[in-house]
Amino acid sequence: MKRNTRVLVAGTLLVGLLAGCGGQTQSSAAPAASPSAQPSAGQEGSYPTVTTTDVQAALEDSSSVVVDARINSAYIGWTLEGVERGGHIPGATDFSARWLTSTYSDTDNLEGETRAQVLEQYLENKGIDSSKKVIVYDANGTDAQAVADYFTSQGVTDVSLYDVNEWASDESLEMESYANYSLLVPAENVKALIDGQTPETFEEGVEYKFFDVAWGEVDQSGYLDGHVPGAVHVNTDWFEPEEINWMLADDDTLLALMLKLGITAQDHIVVTGPEPMAACRFAVILKYMGVDDVRVMTGGLVEWSDLGYELATDNVEPVAVDSFGVDTPANPDWIDTQDEVAEMLTQDNFTLVDNRTWEEFIGESTGYSYHDKAGRIPGAVFGYAGKVSSSSVCYYRNIDKTMRNADEILAMWESCGIDPETHHLSFMCGSGWRAAEILWYARVMGYENTSLYSDGWIGWSNAGRPTETGDPTAK
Repeated sequence: MKRNTRVLVAGTLLVGLLAGCGGQTQSSAAPAASPSAQPSAGQEGSYPTVTTTDVQAALEDSSSVVVDARINSAYIGWTLEGVERGGHIPGATDFSARWLTSTYSDTDNLEGETRAQVLEQYLENKGIDSSKKVIVYDANGTDAQAVADYFTSQGVTDVSLYDVNEWASDESLEMESYANYSLLVPAENVKALIDGQTPETFEEGVEYKFFDVAWGEVDQSGYLDGHVPGAVHVNTDWFEPEEINWMLADDDTLLALMLKLGITAQDHIVVTGPEPMAACRFAVILKYMGVDDVRVMTGGLVEWSDLGYELATDNVEPVAVDSFGVDTPANPDWIDTQDEVAEMLTQDNFTLVDNRTWEEFIGESTGYSYHDKAGRIPGAVFGYAGKVSSSSVCYYRNIDKTMRNADEILAMWESCGIDPETHHLSFMCGSGWRAAEILWYARVMGYENTSLYSDGWIGWSNAGRPTETGDPTAK
């Protein structure tokens, strides 16, 4: 997919799960926010603190909500800020203090919504309103206060605070982490790795390679304006060239790219870049080709920049290699071919998940300026991605470009009839970008029975295979 990923601003909003699949309401805009609803600390308040026993009681009380206000990476499993164990309190939802201040443009974002509107949707998604007792926890003594102030400004009156260190230090109490949280690396751990330290889940004494993935050559991609230090630029056109409508190149071309970039199957790689979609796209290709240790820096460059870390402006040249080290693709099950998808669609334990907008799914829009065929693959199940933009995966992201709460993703899938426990899921979109990011998140959640149908709608429709249009729920 051809797009300048550096202009995809941090503002791909996460729209609330409203009416489930098959309805138009999932593409309805949130009400316009009034000036008083703008996110802020509100009136800084003094809130009561609660005990671990209080938190345990709240988790069993349907009129209470326990909220993790820390950085997303801490919620999904990383041990940060001196907490003894990583992950979150089981049953707690997330509302990171970073969402209140992270880089975001109210006027220039893919879905055309302000931060206030996005955060209002979060409150609705998580059931946080004036009728609830809300306990907000953090580890640093400031995040929970900021989130509590925001909740208060939105009319929530019963708010209290808790120090998660108390819970984490008690080994008899469970902390919940995503099965493969290490696939998404927080910016501070990438920084530590670059500085010669060995963060959690990384191997001591191992050299890691960094890549910055974005559309365009070095001088047109924004790479020279700023990238993670040491990262080699990867132009997305190198693995999905224009002459094949920006679909994934053949295996020989991908192997040549690996050698050009100095990548072998034995390498340890962290993929970075301004847009998580491009980073995940390349990460999936690396796994497909046979690289075992592949991570993606979470949140694009939003978190890196918001933490005040410096971006490098030099051009890091790769050192080419002569051999990849294994036959390629070593992991073909990561990416499905058209023929494989056609065959699997006849199987009861397979779901082809269509991660496009509803308008694309029912055939009202192609989603692409360079593709004129509209519709869907018969048998595909709508699985959400963006609201109105074919460049968005707002249903799977937070406002700071981090991964959405897994429980909310699973609830969304359930509303669509998508069951990762009993079915193999193959994710598709137009040509593999959106679906690659969603596949990566599925793997983070621990679902190994997942893959990418990379050719997507463009490849399928260009091949003259069967298609259909219209709302399948209206039949």
